[in-house]
Amino acid sequence: MLFKRKTKRIPMARKLITVSDIMSIPSEQYRTIRANIKFSQPNQDVKTILVTSSIAGEGKSTNAANIGVVFSQEGKRVLIIDADMRKPTLHHTFYLDNIFGLSSVLSRQATLQEVIQETFVEGVDIISSGAIPPNPTELLASETMTFLLHEVKEQYDIVMIDAPPLLFLSDAQILSNKCDGTLLVVNTGTVGKAAVVKSKSILTISKANILGVILNNYKMKGSTYEQYYGKE
Repeated sequence: MLFKRKTKRIPMARKLITVSDIMSIPSEQYRTIRANIKFSQPNQDVKTILVTSSIAGEGKSTNAANIGVVFSQEGKRVLIIDADMRKPTLHHTFYLDNIFGLSSVLSRQATLQEVIQETFVEGVDIISSGAIPPNPTELLASETMTFLLHEVKEQYDIVMIDAPPLLFLSDAQILSNKCDGTLLVVNTGTVGKAAVVKSKSILTISKANILGVILNNYKMKGSTYEQYYGKE
């Protein structure tokens, strides 16, 4: 049994539209993403879901957090892991500390039970990145990381993993091979087609199970929200 650290419950956090405005169009789109994830693999139990992008600034962390929230809103036990041990942000989104986290467990400086934190969102727990290590790629590729994912799959219904961008770093490529499925976030107007094609190629080479693509900031009929396209 996991014993989680208690954290102060805060009524609202930034960028969590699925909490601040549950009836909004973006919140509905996140629920659509949740449904499409289920339908994309009807004969497979998808529990560990990696969220990544081609380059920085495409909204992968925001999407990982909001998708985790909508899964919790249907009664799932959700864990969100900040595996971006280079530029972590999820602890800011949920107003948590980042003294101990994923890097602490992978470097054997803390146990899994010691780094799991409760959030103010019912049903959502967090493992922050922890202190930025000198060797994040090696830590993510380790057997310790594989064992950690296996252990949290036994404790949670859904595990969302926020990973670094795919281009120029191998972190997400390594993790995608360890997860049940991968979502690629593409920010409209920020990243070019060639970069997206290269990212898909990287995931294919790593034998990732690509669940689909999230178009971020895609404008349709005057609105701005996320649109999901499933795997062909």
